[in-house]
Amino acid sequence: MGDLTAVVRDAAEVATATGDLRGDDPAGVVEDAAVAVVDGGIAAVGPTEEVTREYPPENATHAVEARGRAVIPGYVDSHTHACFAGDRSDEFEAKLQGTTYGELLAAGGGIHRTVRATRAASDGELLDNLLDQLDVMVAHGTTTVEVKSGYGLDTETELRMLDVIDRADDRHPVDVVPTFMGAHAVPRDYDGDGDAVDADDYVDRVASEQLPAVADQGIAEFCDVFCDEGAFTVEQSRRVLEAGREHGLTPKVHAEELAHRGGTKLAAEVGAASADHLLHATDEDVQALIDTDVTPVLLPGTAFGLGADYADGRAMVDAGAPVAVATDFNPNCHSQSMAFASALACVEMGLTPAEALVAGTRNGARALDREALGTIREGASADLVVLDAPSHVHVPYSYGINRVATVLKAGRPVVGPEWTGEPGDSPRDEPDDESEGENDE
Repeated sequence: MGDLTAVVRDAAEVATATGDLRGDDPAGVVEDAAVAVVDGGIAAVGPTEEVTREYPPENATHAVEARGRAVIPGYVDSHTHACFAGDRSDEFEAKLQGTTYGELLAAGGGIHRTVRATRAASDGELLDNLLDQLDVMVAHGTTTVEVKSGYGLDTETELRMLDVIDRADDRHPVDVVPTFMGAHAVPRDYDGDGDAVDADDYVDRVASEQLPAVADQGIAEFCDVFCDEGAFTVEQSRRVLEAGREHGLTPKVHAEELAHRGGTKLAAEVGAASADHLLHATDEDVQALIDTDVTPVLLPGTAFGLGADYADGRAMVDAGAPVAVATDFNPNCHSQSMAFASALACVEMGLTPAEALVAGTRNGARALDREALGTIREGASADLVVLDAPSHVHVPYSYGINRVATVLKAGRPVVGPEWTGEPGDSPRDEPDDESEGENDE
């Protein structure tokens, strides 16, 4: 046996997230349970007496006494735009007073405002901002997060963003999955003749300039595109995704968020890892995802922030879709909490607490092609969350309250009383270079 990294014992329940999403127990609950971790992976899960007999807690580097609390997998937040600069809280207030997002965008706000701020920020500022967001995420139980570029909309800034995302992954215990999203919006730029760049011109730039540079950089895993009203058409999106695949990037699609434009079927046609948002998706769209093994990712926080109708998660689960739930954390959807997303998925999308747990863990990992994450089972990565509550149901039930007591990443405590850091400290690693994180250019 290798190093006994951790033993978590005496849990009221361990919600393994291994059950059938359409069965009686999607959460895969084991009662009065323990989890043993060897070399960062789960070696055993089962009744405390059985697990601790084979893996004595006194032999573990970290012995965690759950004391009647629930244990769940670390959340896998499969859709965020967490790398950005600037603040748009005033736009939130303006929307409450009746200004539409389209009006804000037309006035140079929205994505365009964040693009200006991100282009102007130094790499150090972007890195510090992202690390701060990761601190909040891990404190709320997220152990893996996807982060997109897309607030540069030019080759230089998109590459800078991906580099910052990669540096944050090196510095922080949360695993950060990088996605290139140069096709997030059409920038308000001009060509060499002084003419405004249109969508076709910009797609040409993404395909012929940005994607080759991204491939040479070798950081991004996925290529995403905003296929929707006011963004990119199906054919423009297809060109971006096919060019991305030629450069080794797996497709993802922002689809049917603002209107029904065919992005979901495009995701099915190109074999995307996921189709995300889906507020206006049809039953036929969902069936196309099921038939092609594409993960539908629901983002209830977006609908909440926009005051929009929610996607019909209940119908998708009943149809057999492996639904995932994520935060969509960005300047227009400013919540890093997967627990809040789970509560909205239950109350507004019709999921049960157990389904929401699976959607935010196992199926989130599925949307990122990471089968070793999102479940508590032998051989999986030991990303564990001990709740200050006796059941996983308390996560959506206690909406607005952070129920996380302890977080273990690969069996190592990074949040909670077992963590060896000082109260108020960040679990991130200190930079090797003292200048890293400062306002370098």
